[in-house]
Amino acid sequence: MTTVDGPSEGADRTTDAASADDGGAGGPRTALVAASVVAVLVALLVAVLATRSGSTERVTKSPLIGRLAPPIEGTTLDGDSFDLAAVRGRWVVVNFFATWCIPCLDEHPELRAFDESHAVTGDAAVVSVLFDDEPDDARQVFEERGGDWPVVIDPDGAVSVSYGVARVPESFLVAPDGTVVQRLVGGVTARQLDDLLAQYEAAAREARS
Repeated sequence: MTTVDGPSEGADRTTDAASADDGGAGGPRTALVAASVVAVLVALLVAVLATRSGSTERVTKSPLIGRLAPPIEGTTLDGDSFDLAAVRGRWVVVNFFATWCIPCLDEHPELRAFDESHAVTGDAAVVSVLFDDEPDDARQVFEERGGDWPVVIDPDGAVSVSYGVARVPESFLVAPDGTVVQRLVGGVTARQLDDLLAQYEAAAREARS
């Protein structure tokens, strides 16, 4: 199960192993209102999640929530270049994992199911970042267990540090505008991710009505 913005039960290798005038449609005033709406939506949804019972639904503060996601640029396991900015316009699950992390291996089929279902609609994507692990080991896992999303190699741990990741598995849900809206500590499920997307999209529709 996953802790939403809360303490993790995952493996811990570090401890254990367009511009316009003010009156125009796209002017500063409109941008300010839009930003305010996003902030309110995030705050409301975090508050709702905080009221849920159970040790796997605890909510704590995360400095990244409500801010633009830190850049992720690098080489993937396939030797391709990846840039998080290139997938702006879609929901993105940024997942940190390692092959020595059992909960990471347990969540792998869930991420694969989520990625495959949304590859059809094109509204969401998954990108993983290798955490303190060997690329060859990760390649073997994907060969054996499947999965066709990009896995970014983080040789010096810079990406992990920028997201404040010390334990895996840990994931961040990034909105189509590039804003981090949720931090999930522990293994995720496809249903959980779909539920979160549905909540945010419903709240956005209500705010626009």
